[in-house]
Amino acid sequence: MSTLKKFAWLSVAASVVTIILKAGAWWLTGSVGLLSDAAESLVNLVAAIVALIAITIAERPADEDHQFGHSKAEYFSAGVEGAMIFIAAGSIIVLAVERLLNPQELEQLGVGLIVSIVASIINGIVGTMLIRAGRKHRSVTLTADGKHLLTDVITSIGVVVGVGVVWLTGWSALDPIVAIGVGINILFVGGGLVRKSAMGLMDATLSDEDNSAIEAVLDSYRRSGEVDFHELRTRESGVRRFVEFHALVPGSWSVERAHDLVENVESEIRDKLPDSHIASHIEPIEDDRAYNDVHL
Repeated sequence: MSTLKKFAWLSVAASVVTIILKAGAWWLTGSVGLLSDAAESLVNLVAAIVALIAITIAERPADEDHQFGHSKAEYFSAGVEGAMIFIAAGSIIVLAVERLLNPQELEQLGVGLIVSIVASIINGIVGTMLIRAGRKHRSVTLTADGKHLLTDVITSIGVVVGVGVVWLTGWSALDPIVAIGVGINILFVGGGLVRKSAMGLMDATLSDEDNSAIEAVLDSYRRSGEVDFHELRTRESGVRRFVEFHALVPGSWSVERAHDLVENVESEIRDKLPDSHIASHIEPIEDDRAYNDVHL
C-alpha cells in the first residue's frame, strides 16, 4: 500500500472515531452546537472516503486513454469535499435556527464537553499529520483533508467554549447561536476548497516559488545574443508538474549541441522540482519566425 493511501486510511479511521465520540456528546447533552460539530465530522468521513478513492485513481499509471496520467482525480476529491461542506453547513444552520426558535434544556454538559475535547485532540493530531504528508508528497487531497480536520478542531473549540458558557450561565440561546457561527465558518472553508479544486482543473500555473526556481535555472543559461528562452508555461496536476519552454540558440549550432544545452537545463529544473514533466522546443535565435508565437 502506498504512503498516500496509508494516510488516507488514517483519515477515514479518525473520522469514524470522532463521529462516534461527537455523536455521543450530542446524545448525552442534546446540544445542537455539539450536533453541528458531529455533522462536520460526518462530512470529514465522506471527504476521507472520497479522498481515498481519488488517491487510488490518481496513482494509476498513464494509459492510452489518459496519456498524461490520472493525477487530476485529486482535484475532484477537493471539489466534492467542498460541496459536502456546503450541504453540512446548510443543515447545521437550519437545525440551529429551529432550536433558537424552540429552546431546549441541555443535560450532562460536563461529560459531553470532555468527550468532544477528546475527539478534537484526535482530529488535531491526524490533521497535522495529513498536512505534513500532503506537503511532502505534494498531494492536494491530503493537504485539503488535513486542513479540513484542523478547521474542525477550531470550530470544535468554539463549540466547546460556547456550550461551556451555557453550562456555567444557563443561557441556552447561546447554544444555537454557536451552531450558526459554526455553519457560517464551514461555508467559508467549503468555498476555499471548491476554489482550489477549480483552479487545479483549469490548469492554473505553478506557485510563485516554483516558477521563480524555473526562471532562475533559465537565467543561469542565458547569454546575450546567443542563448535565450521564452514561452515558459507551467501547470500542476496533482503531484505532477508540467513545464514547457522554447530555447533560442544560434542557427549555426549543431542539433547535438542545442540538444545538450536543453538536456542540461531540463535536468537542473528536475533537480529543483521533482516529478516535473518538461517539454522544450529549440528555435534559431536570429530567425524572426521564432518570435511569432510569443504571447505570454
